This record gives sequence, structure tokens and C-alpha cells, in this order.
Amino acid sequence: MTAAARPWPEEIKVDKAAHTLTVAFSDGKTFVLPAELLRVESPSAEVQGHSPSQKQLVAGRMHVGIIGVEPVGNYAVKLVFDDLHDTGIYAWDYLYALGEQQDVLWAEYLAELEAAGLSRDPALSKAPPPKAGGCGSGKASGSCGCS
Repeated sequence: MTAAARPWPEEIKVDKAAHTLTVAFSDGKTFVLPAELLRVESPSAEVQGHSPSQKQLVAGRMHVGIIGVEPVGNYAVKLVFDDLHDTGIYAWDYLYALGEQQDVLWAEYLAELEAAGLSRDPALSKAPPPKAGGCGSGKASGSCGCS
């Protein structure tokens, strides 16, 4: 898809009470994205790693909220969550894809939590240990440099 044909966000709104981000795009589609989904699918290296095998399962974020939306150039926003996660840069294409795929992504997330014996509820869930060699694995040399 050419840059001119890509849907462009026309409105972005945070509903702090509902814990959602609503994004209206130029093609007429509007997505209401739960903060929890945005947090657990953060495009940050902390969550996604540097390859699909390094993706981290983020548990215990049932009540997470968005406390800030900061523009990043004219191509993305940085979301700041109330658990202080703020390293994900959400490009317009990524937000659009999350909106279109949110039902599938949500079902996969719930299945992964169940398989790992984890919960969305922070009171019931302990974060799994980072995967060996993943982002932030604590290697003394050759660190990925993520923060």
C-alpha cells in the first residue's frame, strides 16, 4: 500500500474511565482499543524483543490505564501507561493493524496466559521470567541496549 493510500488517523481520544484509546482513521474505520491490549502488545523491545521468539508475555495488566499520549513526528504516538511503561512507539499502521486484529490478538493473549498459568489480574499473576537471551536478559557483554 502506498503512503498516500494508507489510512491516516483523524482523531485520537483517551477515555481514562473506560481504559480505552479510540482512533478514527481517514477511511472511515474507528477502533476502540483497550489499554490492556495496547500494553501487552506494546511495540517496545521490552515486550516484543528483537525477534518473534523473544516476545514477552505480559500478565497482570487487567486494570492498566493510559495516562499520556505524546506525538512522535507525524507517524506515531508514544503511549504512557499508569504502570509507567512508556517505551512503545505506536505507528499509525501498527494501531490500525491492532484495531483490525484485536479479536484474534485478544484470544491468543488469553490462551497464552492460561497455558502459562498466569492471569490478567495483577493480584493473581506473577510475571514470567525473561526468556534466555531476550531483551534485558542481563548479559554482561553484547547487551541489546534496551532500557
